[in-house]
Amino acid sequence: MVASGTFGYAREMAGLVDLCRLGGILPKTITREPRRGNPPPRTIETTGGMLNSIGLDNDGIEAFIEHQLPYLASLGTAILVSIAGRNRAEFVEMAARLDGLAGVAALELNLSCPNVSGGVDFGTDPAMCESVVARVRRACGLPVLAKLTPNVTHLCAVAKAAEAGGADVVSLINTCLGLAVDWRRRRPILGNVMGGLSGPAIKPIALGAVYRAGQAVNVPLVGIGGIASVDDVMEFIVAGATAVQIGTANFYNPTASIQILDALPAALAELGAACVADVVGTIDTG
Repeated sequence: MVASGTFGYAREMAGLVDLCRLGGILPKTITREPRRGNPPPRTIETTGGMLNSIGLDNDGIEAFIEHQLPYLASLGTAILVSIAGRNRAEFVEMAARLDGLAGVAALELNLSCPNVSGGVDFGTDPAMCESVVARVRRACGLPVLAKLTPNVTHLCAVAKAAEAGGADVVSLINTCLGLAVDWRRRRPILGNVMGGLSGPAIKPIALGAVYRAGQAVNVPLVGIGGIASVDDVMEFIVAGATAVQIGTANFYNPTASIQILDALPAALAELGAACVADVVGTIDTG
């Protein structure tokens, strides 16, 4: 799949990627009301990655349903809609609104975006995480993915809470909170000061999160973080991920997902595996 916030609404990539080959597309996260996002600058390249502080800039759920969803639904692949709410009620309202709409295959709950001010960070507290997932689960019949943050002390506790709330899948990880500084001006570079770090620099953190969560929960896991090649994908699958999302790589190599798909059969064959399921969680730590 391609990760939310890194692939636009897919129109931008239509000339570069055979969209129907993707396992799924996650358009950029939507909120109940339109959001202007954070002040610029919003992105900065860092060593081995990218720091972003977009702030969930989007036109709101109704504009998404009217202007983006019809096109997305025509692409011949699963559309997993990423939603973020300032409170539990907004998550529930959006989930109910999207439930049953043509073209929506699943919901991914953006429970913890590190560069948004205001609202509640549901991904850092197990009880709040379980509560919002459970309420969404009761409000709609769509598969629910809970996207978790690495910016916590006890990641597995939050993953177990998401599972207890009824999440069908746990997605790991969202970006890591970070800072970029212009030391000559003695100022932060991003307009919102802090941002979310993504890209190759966070891959070991994401791999560790997937491995640890795999020991704690029984639901499938989606690996996210620094994936840019088939080797990266195979590492996540062996560590415990059933599926992956390609994120930052889309910015500098828009065809990364297709290159990975082309290389995947040979990588599986190298391990004597007939399909991805044969390899999931087969890491040998003994």
